[in-house]
Amino acid sequence: MSSVTSAPGAAPGIARGTAPRPTPTPRTVVLAVHYQNDVLHRDGKVRVGLSADMDEERAGVVKRAGMLLTEARACGIAVVSARAAYREDGADVIQNCAIFRNVVTSGVLREGTWGCAFHDGLGPVDGEFIVKHTRVNAFYGSPLEEVLRLLGATRLIIAGISTHSAVEHAARHAADIGFDVIVAEDACCSAARATHEASLASMSLIATILTTAQAVAVLAEESAHARH
Repeated sequence: MSSVTSAPGAAPGIARGTAPRPTPTPRTVVLAVHYQNDVLHRDGKVRVGLSADMDEERAGVVKRAGMLLTEARACGIAVVSARAAYREDGADVIQNCAIFRNVVTSGVLREGTWGCAFHDGLGPVDGEFIVKHTRVNAFYGSPLEEVLRLLGATRLIIAGISTHSAVEHAARHAADIGFDVIVAEDACCSAARATHEASLASMSLIATILTTAQAVAVLAEESAHARH
């Protein structure tokens, strides 16, 4: 069952450019996808986004994701955190394909466990929306679109784990329902670099691919425009 809550109290071969400038002036929301221990931490059980030995890549993603979230909040930009979470017994998982059968057999992302919790420093702060879902696509069967419309979003900056799975699902769905999409490429990761690169290249047809530093510049520009 999906729910929404509030928190208590540069790759080669990809066309890049400036962020899209839709009219009227966009209102951006940062969508942080699956920055959870089982997915991102070295001791997590999910290896789709990062293998256990990718310590350098992991540290880089954590650093850049933290920068993106911190700068968004400093600019007054809303952050929404999407988390996958399942019942302890796995009874809420439809096991129609390998990824969901693996969720059940491996016991990953069980509600209330360390693995399901947000990675240190990458969780929501007081008052931010948290959207729970049970499929790869954070929009499917969840109130994510409703939350984004409530926040007045017209443009999303999406980052998370893994690039070719949860991030790409969210980016494609968001584009289909009318959002302008930016993907912060180096705040995302896949266990195989080639898979990460291929996903970014594919998403470049429906999203603008920027580095985290470039995405932060977009946020700063929007914030400055809102003050004038």
